[in-house]
Amino acid sequence: MNGRRIQGFLLTGGTQSVLRGTCNRTRSPLEGSILVAPSLEAGLYDAIVAARAIVCGSGGLTGHMQSICRGRGIPVLRVDQADLADLVGEVTLHLESQSVVIGSDAGVGAPGPGAGSPSVDHLGSACAVIADLQDIRTINSCGPNAKRVDSFFIREEFLCLAAGLRPLDALDGGPADIAVYGQAVADRLCTFVEALLPGQRLVLRLLDLRSDHAAGVTELAPVAVEPNPELGLHGARWLLGSTAYRDALHTVLASLRKRLGDDADRVHLSVPFLNDAEEFAQLRAHLELPADVPVSAFIETPAAVHATTEICAAGASELFVGTKDLVQFYLAADRTNHLVAESYQTRHPAVLDGVRRVVESARAAGTPVRVFSLGADLTHYLERLPTPDGYMMCTAELRQVVLQPQP
Repeated sequence: MNGRRIQGFLLTGGTQSVLRGTCNRTRSPLEGSILVAPSLEAGLYDAIVAARAIVCGSGGLTGHMQSICRGRGIPVLRVDQADLADLVGEVTLHLESQSVVIGSDAGVGAPGPGAGSPSVDHLGSACAVIADLQDIRTINSCGPNAKRVDSFFIREEFLCLAAGLRPLDALDGGPADIAVYGQAVADRLCTFVEALLPGQRLVLRLLDLRSDHAAGVTELAPVAVEPNPELGLHGARWLLGSTAYRDALHTVLASLRKRLGDDADRVHLSVPFLNDAEEFAQLRAHLELPADVPVSAFIETPAAVHATTEICAAGASELFVGTKDLVQFYLAADRTNHLVAESYQTRHPAVLDGVRRVVESARAAGTPVRVFSLGADLTHYLERLPTPDGYMMCTAELRQVVLQPQP
């Protein structure tokens, strides 16, 4: 068995072409290991971020946990489930051939950005999609070009994972637990703000915890079992039904103002999984947010694409185009299901037409708009889309662009 090569499919890449390590088949973190798991889910967060690379048996290019790996530069290789049992001891991943060799193997490479790759000048007001505080430090240690990254975008559920918080348990626990949760989120955000450079800001995507992900990080609160969680009760539609979250958010904002003073304005809010302007207006009213608190909208459903002009008119401070979800909803291809991976096309003409509509409508309304791009798609988008105010990228991929030598 030693020396056997197992062919796979690379879900996320890294800065090295060859990586060696010892397999970790547990849920416990083992620094520098190769994590081996049937699938990536929220309960594996600690083991994931400690891993040097990951080999899994299922999942797509842009699943939520794959996004964390892409941001941290942790390669993820998907192989057949039947091959996982053979991955024990030391293994070597070959990213260029998208394979893993059982046992030790020679060769290490570390390719940087290729000649002619997009530079930071192409990104406009660049936005880094982050998972934790380390990602801010990674970008801001990149030298003079770091200041070209003017915002950091974080999902509240990723912030919770990094901080060891269980949001549904806290929100279901009564006023005291709700306040503790809000304070914990605020404390984390304050630490993030302290790591920002002058002129940078933090965008918090409000809690968007799907039921299947919630089940992995919830111990006490009831979690609904949904036949299709991706299209279920989450995002704006869940936020509209939760007074507990409204109260927690008020605690967050009050604590930020108390601790940061005027710097609290460097934390912006964004509404996830939105369909139309009515939903946006209802949610803003439900959350009872002060008029001077800017709220942006995440455009990631076809309905929101066609409602862009109205969402801008409803007061959205800016728009973020979430292409990962937009692709799956336009093409009816689950982004976490490798069986339909050929149908999940981030460059599909229908997807590009939707993004183009959003950018053009937002620019006509005078509303800033930013488009998420995988590193592999950036050149394609730059050539075929109208220019947005900026592009969003995961930390590791954005870092490569920021470090690209300028002509």
